[in-house]
Amino acid sequence: MKRKTFFKIGAAALLAGLTAAGALAQTAAWPQKQIRLLVAAPAGSAPDLIARIIGDKLSKQLGQPLIVDNRPGAGGIVAMGMLKSAPPDGYTLAIPQAAVVVVTPFTYKEASYDIERDFETFAVVGKTPMLFVTNASNPAKNLADAVAMARAKPDQVAVGNPTRTSIPHLAAELVGIKTNAKFQQVSFANTGQGIQAVVNGDTAFYVDGVGPLIQLVKAGRLRSLAIASETELPGLEGIPLANKTVPGLNVYGWFSMQAPKGTPAAVLQRLNAEVNVAMQQPDVVAKFREFGTYVTPGSVADAHNFVKSETAQFGGVIRTLGLKPE
Repeated sequence: MKRKTFFKIGAAALLAGLTAAGALAQTAAWPQKQIRLLVAAPAGSAPDLIARIIGDKLSKQLGQPLIVDNRPGAGGIVAMGMLKSAPPDGYTLAIPQAAVVVVTPFTYKEASYDIERDFETFAVVGKTPMLFVTNASNPAKNLADAVAMARAKPDQVAVGNPTRTSIPHLAAELVGIKTNAKFQQVSFANTGQGIQAVVNGDTAFYVDGVGPLIQLVKAGRLRSLAIASETELPGLEGIPLANKTVPGLNVYGWFSMQAPKGTPAAVLQRLNAEVNVAMQQPDVVAKFREFGTYVTPGSVADAHNFVKSETAQFGGVIRTLGLKPE
């Protein structure tokens, strides 16, 4: 009996060893076929263009086709659901924008994914800082002036944003939470409507990613009040940092890269290394800048910790506002 048990244990150990060796060999040979990159936005959108810039570089570096697969809808639920159910083999990835990761799980009843539980974050490819602006005739010269106006007239000073529960909307709400100032939040159907409203003076202030606003600031049609980045960024010199007025106010839109949970660590490390190479190429830096986005090279751990921190920040804002899943 003992000998049979010994042989059973030995056979099981041998099988486990062969399985592990086979998996290791497959990982070492990765990639051997085309890779699919899911995008939770339509073709031609900023997330789509960012994905195509990165995807083109990765395809050349890895020696395999990388196909961008646009799956818009339901706040990103469609794309992330597909990623969640994909095999964890490194051949299905996603590059969701920030709201898909840190807003949708809190605001959509149908969202059945959790970024920590269901996915492996292996890179953050770019950040777009939020910019606070006003029209040229508004007496406010900086963010402190805007806060003072809202404190003096609670719920009467309007600050616009492109969409309800968007990152810009939550950035504006975060200012109110941190300063105890009650702004009147006005959400528009899109960026164009929001910008037109603040240019016309229909809303006193407006917040959005730097991309669609910076040229209007440079042309003198809008006045920049503050940029919500940790440090001064190239091309944005001279714009006051929001965190100098409101400590800790660093708010970005961003693009992260995820794989299904259980994807081998070696594949994640390889992907991270290749994405870092792509991000540091001058043409990628320049193309990202056209969207007001700044490349963010870093390790797998850096990416994971950043997304975890952002999830905590925006989840906290949503809970404070009492927003419920719909």
